[in-house]
Amino acid sequence: MKKTLVLGATDNPSRFAYKAIHRLQQHGHDVVPVGIRKGEVGGQSIITDKSQKVEGIDTVTLYVGPQKQPSWYDYIIALQPKRIIFNPGTENRELEQMAEDAGIETLHHCTLVMLASSTY
Repeated sequence: MKKTLVLGATDNPSRFAYKAIHRLQQHGHDVVPVGIRKGEVGGQSIITDKSQKVEGIDTVTLYVGPQKQPSWYDYIIALQPKRIIFNPGTENRELEQMAEDAGIETLHHCTLVMLASSTY
């Protein structure tokens, strides 16, 4: 299974990041919720401290809009994930180029659709 960092994690059940965390867990993936507000989702505390080291991330799935992503660039790239999924509304050519330059695969897709279609 793929250890996945969900950037934009929230404890709000109406948000797609919340739904993605639960769906990833249902599919057996280890999930690391990271966001800007403290809370709990999927039985885990949301990490809000960018200095907290997270190891072994396969996938970063984005639920943060492009206007709020720049403050996360260094954090995301330093994780050295195998891939970054740009969910609808999170597309960002600047981050995508940075990731590709670092050898990280980028996908424009929807995590929930990928899980439902067994393409995750």
